[in-house]
Amino acid sequence: MEEMKDLILTYVINEYQEDEDDEITYDTPLISSGFVDSFSMVSLKVFLERKFQISIPDDKATPEAFDSVNKIVELVKSYMKK
Repeated sequence: MEEMKDLILTYVINEYQEDEDDEITYDTPLISSGFVDSFSMVSLKVFLERKFQISIPDDKATPEAFDSVNKIVELVKSYMKK
C-alpha cells in the first residue's frame, strides 16, 4: 500500500505541482486547493486505470474521491481484484 501511495504522490507532484514551495502530501486537498482541476482529474483517472489495470466508473471519479492521495488510494483499492 505504501508503494501505491508513493507512486500516486510522485505522479501528482510531477504532473500538477507548479510551485516547488507548495508541499503536496498524502492528505493535501488536491481538488479544493486547486492543484488538480477537472481536466487534470481525467488524465489522473486514465493514469490510474492504466497503471493499476482497473476501470473506475465515471460516476465514482468524483472531486471528493480525488481530493487527496489517500482518498485516491482507497478508490483504486476498491476496484482492484482481490
